[in-house]
Amino acid sequence: MNIASKVVGRTAATGRLEGRTAIITGGANGMGRAAALMFAEAGARVAIFDIQAAAGEEAAAEIEAAGGEAVFLKTDVTDTAAVRASFAAVTAKWGRVDTLFSHAGTIIVKPLHESTDADYDRLMDINVRSAFVVCREAVSHMLENGGGSIVITSSIGGEKGFALESLYCMTKGAVLQLARSIAIEYRDRGIRANAVCPGFVKTAHGLREIVELDGLGQNWNEADLNAVQGRLCEPEEVAAAALWLASDDASFVNGQALYVDNGWYAKG
Repeated sequence: MNIASKVVGRTAATGRLEGRTAIITGGANGMGRAAALMFAEAGARVAIFDIQAAAGEEAAAEIEAAGGEAVFLKTDVTDTAAVRASFAAVTAKWGRVDTLFSHAGTIIVKPLHESTDADYDRLMDINVRSAFVVCREAVSHMLENGGGSIVITSSIGGEKGFALESLYCMTKGAVLQLARSIAIEYRDRGIRANAVCPGFVKTAHGLREIVELDGLGQNWNEADLNAVQGRLCEPEEVAAAALWLASDDASFVNGQALYVDNGWYAKG
């Protein structure tokens, strides 16, 4: 049995999100898809918000084929009207929203002096504006429903600086601070907010990042990866961390950055 299947098997049996309604942005592929499947296995009704329609529909169908409840809503999560419409569809179907995994994001690998205004606008929209728009809507619903749990995907780059990823690190630092600020502002209203901060993950996003860094002379071969985080992280390992933060097992964990990096951040 591989690492991913062990993680899925362990978390799915707990039912720790039984009766919850979870929205997962960027849930069509990679870590978001792994989280959608895992949250559903843990008992949640799962709404996937993504612009990748074919992959999103496939993920929702996979959940339903396994006996879970899921819906895919094609949503540009940078668009306030689109997000509000999708939230309305979720509440019309299931009555409430109490769990959010704000995962949608992307990366640009480029030297800072070659980065354009368009690069900045694109990354700020996809990584930061989306989190702002979705979390604002989720908080409004959670205040009406007596509370909830928010998890945002930041990155090890949210606090560590990396060459060739200045714009990306800026955005991931921003969403990490968003999670912390929500935690402080809404703690006494029953809303928790935390962030997962992965290192390199074995997804299309993560593998593309490595290839692009290699192409610019910053090599990440097997020995380099072993020195910092031992191996590539599986997407299910990040999903399991997000699931734990979203669940009542983490009921007194609020405003935290959970590094899913096998000790890279601690090593310095």
